Amino acid sequence: MGSLPVFRWRMAPDGYATLRQLRALDLRPGGQDVAAQMERPRRRRPPLVAYLYRIDRAKPVRPMTPGRWAALAKANAARRTCPECRRDAGYVIPTSLGMCVTCAYPTEQCAA
Repeated sequence: MGSLPVFRWRMAPDGYATLRQLRALDLRPGGQDVAAQMERPRRRRPPLVAYLYRIDRAKPVRPMTPGRWAALAKANAARRTCPECRRDAGYVIPTSLGMCVTCAYPTEQCAA
């Protein structure tokens, strides 16, 4: 496998897109390898790199099925459920705490 073509930032030719740009076009890479990369030079640090994919080889995004919607809803509910009190906190539990704010700081809740 040869090395990838490298383009300067914002100088990539037509026909290439980043993952975000593909998604905005309702496309996905579809199993293709990275076709090229863009580099943005920075002072005193390594350059920023963006990987590019060929648009003509991209495939349409798979549609959301009822089963996928249900799985997504279940995963989001699990992120809101406190492992200590087992209640829905109404927000995503911070990973830094590992539990809802009420369980993490019980004395501060009583004082308020």
